[in-house]
Amino acid sequence: MAVIALAGCSGAPGVTTSALALLLSWPLEAGRRMILAECDPDGGAVLHGLLQGTLGDRYGLRNLSVAARKGEFSDAFWRQLIDVSSGNGQHDSARDRLLLPGVTDPAQAASLTQVWKMLAQMFRGIEAESGHDVLIDLGRRGAFGPSGVLAEQADAAFVVVRNTLRCLQAAEGRVRALEERVGDVSVLMINEGPYPAGEVQRVLQVPVIATLPYAPEDARVLSDGAEQPRRFTRSALMKAARTSSTLILQRAAMRRARLDPRVARPAGTEVTRAR
Repeated sequence: MAVIALAGCSGAPGVTTSALALLLSWPLEAGRRMILAECDPDGGAVLHGLLQGTLGDRYGLRNLSVAARKGEFSDAFWRQLIDVSSGNGQHDSARDRLLLPGVTDPAQAASLTQVWKMLAQMFRGIEAESGHDVLIDLGRRGAFGPSGVLAEQADAAFVVVRNTLRCLQAAEGRVRALEERVGDVSVLMINEGPYPAGEVQRVLQVPVIATLPYAPEDARVLSDGAEQPRRFTRSALMKAARTSSTLILQRAAMRRARLDPRVARPAGTEVTRAR
């Protein structure tokens, strides 16, 4: 059980697509759930990408901001989760792969300063009390500024990097800045360019823990809601995502064991279990 933060940089690294691939491939034991939270202050992409606008704006972080002002945050959190277990966004009985959509307009992020803190506490409580895993999509800017508290409270932080010269140059500064904020950082590499993982590690001076293939057609199923080809779940992208999920969990467990963080919830903060 872990809380994992994914951050990006300029150069179109594909943080959200990678996060969705991990969500749909995450190894789950009976009774466990995986939650992906779109916490990119620049705006979420899944509602109008993978879900093709079929759910409107009924779900998302904006609604949690309203609930927080009313003192109804915990209950509202579970109501805002969309089940994507079957890939169609419908609420079926499984409800084991859940999505919290992000804001639909970057201007909405200005009202979320307290929500980021409450989410960080919520995620720690969910992980500790319910044994669920949480994946946080921070986009390109979310690891910094007020939403950076989510990266600070995570068990492990990963920067999604394409192994192209343009993306590696952009990633160096982001990796150093994130290290200053959260400590050690790891890389999830998208294998688009010519540089092997060892070279990426040398340039960025952080370990490459997992690699996803550059697979534009399969990626569009997740990023844009393109028609799912036959055997999509057996594609190279999804196979690699399953392997990457295990490696990311192992990395988070090792880091947690080394740091032994005991995050206490503030008095009066309760985590409401899903119904």
